[in-house]
Amino acid sequence: MIRKILFAAAALTLAAGPAFAEEPIVGSWKRSNGTIIKYEACGSATYCGTVMTGEYKGKSIGSMAGTGGAYKGKVNKLDEGKTYSGKANVKGNTLSLAGCVMGGLICKSESLARQ
Repeated sequence: MIRKILFAAAALTLAAGPAFAEEPIVGSWKRSNGTIIKYEACGSATYCGTVMTGEYKGKSIGSMAGTGGAYKGKVNKLDEGKTYSGKANVKGNTLSLAGCVMGGLICKSESLARQ
């Protein structure tokens, strides 16, 4: 009987505890051209981006790893057919995404708005 009571108390404590927050990168983001990109967890601390609208709908734009709003990984430039080293930072409702070549000497970046 005591075990049942302890188990029930533990279950209630876990159920009432705070939910773990998702990483800031998770969600839908709108590019300046109107295309929607969605980042979802696709592994331990890894987030995969998928194009949700437009010409490249369903295509991967790469993946990022990190926590707390700072991420590094690969960015696929679909219109060029190339993959770049990338980084992303989330501050509030803005995702700053950059892809770089030549060890980071040449970078292209853009800001996306949370949807």
